Amino acid sequence: MVVKVLVVDDSGFFRRRVSEILSADPTIQVIGTATNGKEAIDQALALRPDVITMDYEMPLMDGITAVRHIMQRCPTPVLMFSSLTHEGARVTLDALDAGAVDFLPKNFEDISRNPEKVKQLLCEKVHSISRSNRRSSSYSAPAPQLSTPLPTPRVPSASPSPVRTTPIASRTAPAPVTTSAAPKRKAYKLVAIGTSTGGPVALQRVLTQLPGHFPAPIVLVQHMPAAFTKAFAERLDKLCRISVKEAEDGDVLRPGLALLAPGGKQMMIDGRGTVCILPGDERLNYKPCVDITFGSAAKSYGDKVLALVLTGMGADGREGARLLKQSGSHVWAQDEASCVIYGMPMAIVKAGLADAVYSLDDMGKYLVEACH
Repeated sequence: MVVKVLVVDDSGFFRRRVSEILSADPTIQVIGTATNGKEAIDQALALRPDVITMDYEMPLMDGITAVRHIMQRCPTPVLMFSSLTHEGARVTLDALDAGAVDFLPKNFEDISRNPEKVKQLLCEKVHSISRSNRRSSSYSAPAPQLSTPLPTPRVPSASPSPVRTTPIASRTAPAPVTTSAAPKRKAYKLVAIGTSTGGPVALQRVLTQLPGHFPAPIVLVQHMPAAFTKAFAERLDKLCRISVKEAEDGDVLRPGLALLAPGGKQMMIDGRGTVCILPGDERLNYKPCVDITFGSAAKSYGDKVLALVLTGMGADGREGARLLKQSGSHVWAQDEASCVIYGMPMAIVKAGLADAVYSLDDMGKYLVEACH
């Protein structure tokens, strides 16, 4: 099946290069281009692409505002292009909040120096998000006014509200999954959460449901570039009642604190509850890697870990979950219907490692019940 793509960017050079790279793949067809957000909305409505690639900074209407309109009027998987800066990270997180599925760094030098690598990565991303659960016939929020870009609201940490996200529903309904019963309580010493594509919004949905006095330490592994994790941790800290920070070597686990693995590195936990941050190993596909963090948690905490595997491509977390299960710990998987990409949780379920399968909306509630 050919994936139809709309390319949106105000740079003629970047539009041409992205179009050329995608068109070189016989299973991808570029069906149109747009130079600003307003054109993107019109083209999305007229052409009904399977995927939209979207720049952020454009004249007339920026990419985030365009994504909000598109998700309101014709929900379509959107791949954002982003700069590898702190500001670029903030903007990208806003775009994911608005409904974009995933992002890629916008680096002109990489396109020139490593065309084959860029082609492979871009085409893989387009194919993967074309299969994401990011199409819906409805949207819960009213459409923003075309003339005014909408700022992302800041939520006080003392009284967090649920994060507004696009309803998740696939073009073809996923196979029905019987969600598990409510969990039994246990004195967990650690909660470990691993996720990838769709993870930033999923983590917000789960963590904003936790009280500030949540009794267990939390470690988070989100596949994300090094330039993004600090901004993401800061964002979560503002939204949540628990504290959230990017993990540093030597940090000590404590209740009510979530430590986010830094991008480009690996995070392990020792038996004293101390975090070890190690250089990213080039032999590993993921930096940070869920398997490594889960594996160290199994070794250090035995049967006292509750692990959650949320939305994401691939199978990272499966082998770490296997080690946790062998140690007597518990593993939950997000259900297919609420995942943006049902890859990582599916790997857990298919391997028979899931003690429970819950929807994203139930994860936070049951996490509170299980740990109190």
